[in-house]
Amino acid sequence: KQWYLRCVGKQWYQRRVRGVCVLLLPSVATLYFHMWETDVKCFVEEVPDETMISGKYKVEVYDDKGEQFVNKEGIGMHVDIKDPEAKVILSKYYTNEGQFVFTTHTPGEHHICLSPNSTRWFSGGSRLRVHLNIDVGEHANDYKQIQAKEKLSELQLRVRQLLEQVDQITKEQNYQRSREERFRFTSESTNNRVLWWAVAQTSILLLVGAWQMRHLKGFFEAKKLV
Repeated sequence: KQWYLRCVGKQWYQRRVRGVCVLLLPSVATLYFHMWETDVKCFVEEVPDETMISGKYKVEVYDDKGEQFVNKEGIGMHVDIKDPEAKVILSKYYTNEGQFVFTTHTPGEHHICLSPNSTRWFSGGSRLRVHLNIDVGEHANDYKQIQAKEKLSELQLRVRQLLEQVDQITKEQNYQRSREERFRFTSESTNNRVLWWAVAQTSILLLVGAWQMRHLKGFFEAKKLV
């Protein structure tokens, strides 16, 4: 079973492959989802290049006796991240709670897939609850750590946050502009193809009509009807 969750604008939607399941949630927010040990959950982030993405997760296992989700050692998570060209950016095993960070180098859709490190292949195994928080751009930075490391004042830290926000907005605008250019090029190319196809169809019809008229004229002359 494989699931996809995509971030579009400021909305999340979750789609189950070969099923019907839609979930709308605010973007850049903590969420949780349920999965089995043999499941794979994939998330799609459409971002510009040179953008940092940070993800924090926590895995809980359902306890049948206590009828609740609890922390359990031994259940880890494998994180597999691919860029728009299907190149692997990150592929690593983590424990039941961890964080992954990577920087994009190609604009477009990046696939983030999570799968438990279960040895079960045929049965569903235990039911899991995964808490996940994905931050993009300047939201992925730990400003408290940056402030302590570089010994910045509150004003200097705020100025840095604003500069990084402006930089991220610029990247988003450039990415949207490039997408618009690709879309315009595709539209113009499609329109040209449709136009030339219509011209070709009209030309073929005219040629076929002329050939038929010539053939009929020869037939009538051969029969001495004209």
